[in-house]
Amino acid sequence: MRSDLEDRKKKVKSILVTLPKPENDKNPYNELAKKLNLKIDFRSFIHVEGVPAKDFRKDKINLADFTAVIFTSRNSADHFFRICEEMRFEVPVEMKYFCLSETIALYLQKYIQYRKRKIFFGKQTASDLAEVLKKHSGEKFLYPCSDVAAEETQKFLLENGYNFTPAVLFRTVCSDLSDLADVFYDVIAFFSPSSIQSLYKNFPDFKQNNTRIAAFGATTHKAVLEAGLILDIPAPSPAAPSMTMAIEQYCKQVNK
Repeated sequence: MRSDLEDRKKKVKSILVTLPKPENDKNPYNELAKKLNLKIDFRSFIHVEGVPAKDFRKDKINLADFTAVIFTSRNSADHFFRICEEMRFEVPVEMKYFCLSETIALYLQKYIQYRKRKIFFGKQTASDLAEVLKKHSGEKFLYPCSDVAAEETQKFLLENGYNFTPAVLFRTVCSDLSDLADVFYDVIAFFSPSSIQSLYKNFPDFKQNNTRIAAFGATTHKAVLEAGLILDIPAPSPAAPSMTMAIEQYCKQVNK
């Protein structure tokens, strides 16, 4: 990725969002592109690969030992049901499901009959589930996660003494970005420390120059700064709770 040394406050015309392309045009990025006449491209800097059953067996986790599962993402649900299938384990009808958000809970319809199962959900974090989990503190929880599991959820479960077992069912892997070597964007938006790692794995000599960096979440902000990059567009903030709002406010400032 190359860039010419120019004023960092130059107009923003192009943005690279380091996420998979949304399934349809009804998304906030498309609205933003139309509103401010921007070119917005999507490219996932990281992707997820499932841990094969033969590797999972090495962890000596017996799926039959658990009475409840905690899902923090759709990926965790996908890979839980995948590993059950690969291990030829039939998930009991009595299994209880605790989801960090309603979106994840509704996603379970892909695998189970929603109305006939015990499904609980919070607003966005494990602490939102606190009241529900208290009522079910006697359960043996399986916690499907990636090799870079969200520390916040594990910390909450540990601090509150829940009987849970983390199960690494998928890994976060850097994507091949070699085709972007000679492409320049005014803004690159990051959403995880792993995507920053991917940037430098693909482009060890990356120089920020006048590329503006947008980053979502405290851990991503930290990774940007630790990489020696300038964080131009931090999100969320009270004034801009979403990445699109933060980018819009920044563009309105510099595109005057």
